[in-house]
Amino acid sequence: MKTIQSLILIFLIIGESGLRGKETNDSYTSIFDGKSLKGWREAPKGKALAWSVEDGVIRGEGKENRQVYLIYSGDESLSDFELKFSYRLLTKGNTGVETRARLDKTGKRDFEGYHADLGHVGIGDQILGAWDFHFGKGTRKEFPCPRGASLTIDENGKGHHAKIENAVAVAEIKEGGWNSCQIVAKGNHFQFFINGKLSSEFTDKLKGQQLKEGFIGLQLHDRGMIVEFKDLFLKNGQ
Repeated sequence: MKTIQSLILIFLIIGESGLRGKETNDSYTSIFDGKSLKGWREAPKGKALAWSVEDGVIRGEGKENRQVYLIYSGDESLSDFELKFSYRLLTKGNTGVETRARLDKTGKRDFEGYHADLGHVGIGDQILGAWDFHFGKGTRKEFPCPRGASLTIDENGKGHHAKIENAVAVAEIKEGGWNSCQIVAKGNHFQFFINGKLSSEFTDKLKGQQLKEGFIGLQLHDRGMIVEFKDLFLKNGQ
């Protein structure tokens, strides 16, 4: 009996280790240990920290009227990658993930980057499931790429939109519940999936002004909003 109990205990330990380990079978790496913000940093810093870990999830709580990012500092020069995560909004609000981000030297905002936009159910397709473009002041036009749209920015900087067939619908996004997301960045093509379905995508062909590498940052937008993230896994394409 003791032998069987010992084997069960060993099996459970190995199983838990496999789930918590850095490498997964499909070559994704866990970038959140479920206990701390090790490997992450808050930026810009304010009077009170906005990001914490509670009950095994990353929690962002807006305490000031400003945008605050939680930057993954394990690799701040990501180019091609795939990111998987789950999020839930416990209040109304605007959140998302900044990709290939860098400091905005023009002073328009803290960072510029390609932004996978998320918000509460009902906020509208210009935000929930959209791509947003955060470029420096006077550098580039920021085209709309709402949920359900496939955008191509051509070599001359003009935008062309097409409809995504069978894109994720707002009814398929859980209000106040956990939703699984995936961001795929490959070359100049970016895709954003919610609950297993494509939400929006774009291709940036404007040579010389593309964002080719940078960091990943979780976004907290406004005072009073609360967002949580968990199950963050990264596959570096290089």
